[in-house]
Amino acid sequence: MRTQTENAARVVVIGAGMAGARLAARVPGVTVIGEESHAPYNRVLLAEVLAGRYEPDVIALPAADVRRGVRAVRIDRAERRVLCDDGGVIGYEHLVLATGSNPVLPPLRGLGHTLPDGVHPFRTLDDCLALRAAVRPGVRAVVIGGGLLGVSAARALAECGAQVVLAQQGEHLMERQLDAEASGMLRRHLEALGVEVHTECRVRGLRCTDGDTPAVRAVELADGYELEAEITVLACGVRPRAGLAQAAGLEVRKGIVVDDELRTSDPYIHAVGDCAEHAGTVYGLAGAALEQADVLAEVLAGRPARYGGTRALTRLTLRSPAAAPVAAGASGGLDLAAFGDSRPMPGDDVIRLADATRGAYRTVVVRGDRLAGGVLFGDLAAVGTLARTWQDDDALPADMSLLHLLTNDGGS
Repeated sequence: MRTQTENAARVVVIGAGMAGARLAARVPGVTVIGEESHAPYNRVLLAEVLAGRYEPDVIALPAADVRRGVRAVRIDRAERRVLCDDGGVIGYEHLVLATGSNPVLPPLRGLGHTLPDGVHPFRTLDDCLALRAAVRPGVRAVVIGGGLLGVSAARALAECGAQVVLAQQGEHLMERQLDAEASGMLRRHLEALGVEVHTECRVRGLRCTDGDTPAVRAVELADGYELEAEITVLACGVRPRAGLAQAAGLEVRKGIVVDDELRTSDPYIHAVGDCAEHAGTVYGLAGAALEQADVLAEVLAGRPARYGGTRALTRLTLRSPAAAPVAAGASGGLDLAAFGDSRPMPGDDVIRLADATRGAYRTVVVRGDRLAGGVLFGDLAAVGTLARTWQDDDALPADMSLLHLLTNDGGS
């Protein structure tokens, strides 16, 4: 017989991030356990909060029953209950793991389990608010990592008046999404906003002050050069939070393994969002998390639904501060969209249009009779039709001019 301090909830969700909040909004009577003290929020907009464009309440998401500031510490699969750090025990009929991901802390000299003063991850709203409180005009800030998160953080810090250096180990910025030419345009835009960009730059360690509360003073590069830093932002990627699932004996590889109904190796437990691995892929993208939550809502309602993977579009908008002077070459803003694989393979057709005077760039890769991917800078009028064609995996009409794909109507 089940022993617990509360009646069993039909559905319990561990994690009040975007996936957990989306599921709670679509399934009646869900109980959500949220480790953060804040209401659920749109993580995609954290850089806008850092830049001061939005206050935290603006990015809040609707969620009904969220137990804030409570951490789930153990799953009792035999009794179907969740044990929490506040002593609470919550029974469930179905459990959903939406535990998200943790920021990757690189193995740097001077970086231990306790972060030195001035060193900030950039993953949660608390991270964002702590960083915003530390930034002041003229402060020297180094962002380690040139992916989407690092680029967004560097832009936001520059808007706050910081002197920003962006250190990227790879050959170019946002290398998962952009080809070399598009990345070069992004780099020039950031540099025009005052961000100093270093690529092919390996960070070796941090130089910190001595004492009981060390504080960062410089970022040490592998070649011996030092970047002065009063603030260092770690934007080195994320790793699925799967420890709770692993301790419960669920199958975990890169993430918590799920099938097409987002079900784990336990038939009463599902997983969605950054912590879930489907068909060998951990997406780590907001679009995939929301799509998985929508499918699972149907499954939990007893309706037929299956998740077949996500074909996600990455969008980024960089705006110059309205009150700040903009260096020559910065138009005051930049819109970017990327989807699929923009790096061509042998036999692919590549269509590219560039307008240097307007700072516009478009390229798509066609593989056989289908779009493989593309990148658009500046004018995004064509992105809607292109992205839908790619997401639906539709064959291109045989009589369509490839160049027509990049016209403003996207070939519609």
